Amino acid sequence: MKFSEHLVYLRESKGIKQKDIAKALNISLHAYQRFEYEEQEPRLTPLIEIAKFYGITLDELVFPEK
Repeated sequence: MKFSEHLVYLRESKGIKQKDIAKALNISLHAYQRFEYEEQEPRLTPLIEIAKFYGITLDELVFPEK
């Protein structure tokens, strides 16, 4: 599973809208959408915040197939 697909899976499995996670991460909706649409990979700080948001480790976020 690609990173972007994993982001979509995590979000949809929790029933969260893109705008809600963007707000929780304190980034714009467009910035978050770029992660899911494979237009940009997040830097370390947003990765950490995404992992915290879902209560998972960075490894679990970045390497979902482990």
